Amino acid sequence: MLGLLGVGVVAGVVSTVVSLASIVSYPALLAFGLPPLTANVTNTVALVFTGIGAAAGSRPELAGEGGRMLRLGPVAAIGGATGAFLLLVTPAETFELIAPWLIAMASLLLARPPSARAHGEHGLTARVGLFAVTIYVGYFGAAGGLMVFAVLAATFAQPAAKLNAMKNVLSGLANAVAALGFALFGPVDWGAAAPLAAGFLLGGWTGPKIARRMPGSGLRYLAAACGLAVAIKLGWDSYVA
Repeated sequence: MLGLLGVGVVAGVVSTVVSLASIVSYPALLAFGLPPLTANVTNTVALVFTGIGAAAGSRPELAGEGGRMLRLGPVAAIGGATGAFLLLVTPAETFELIAPWLIAMASLLLARPPSARAHGEHGLTARVGLFAVTIYVGYFGAAGGLMVFAVLAATFAQPAAKLNAMKNVLSGLANAVAALGFALFGPVDWGAAAPLAAGFLLGGWTGPKIARRMPGSGLRYLAAACGLAVAIKLGWDSYVA
């Protein structure tokens, strides 16, 4: 329990800063002996508490964003539900093969110079892109938050810290809906989920304080670099190992 609590704290911070919680927590659950599907759904259930902690810790960045969150929140929730349903009825091998490419593209999108990115709001583009990436969040999850961050960065002209806070909320909604489906129909290991969730809550609350102190370009480039590293690692595991 103490080990999973510590893993949750670290993963919660990593989630809110560079959007890669599952890269820390999912292998840890496997190392503690959980089967892959059980580890995946248990991780998704626990991740709900990262979103709660991150929302509480990101209140300054979320000020004035209530209307936008109300417009985009249902899209993220439906995407997460769709992904969870697909996970429960289909094998994960297909997503394991395309995940490295998706993560690499999202990372490169984040690394684009600010002048090449959006300067205004594109409502339909944001909704379509968010729906697509939250399906991935509900289904596979690895670096899903980074993909949400990339979609928001490409469609809204906002500081990186604000985009990161929005990402935390929207990813949290997608995770929450997927977690509900997994709690009802999936093989969740509640003994592992509870301490991991407690760590996620603490780490999620702490992470925004770190992101707030980073320069906007530094936050984007750090997330992009970490995402590319994850894409290479997952690509190696899927195509070479």
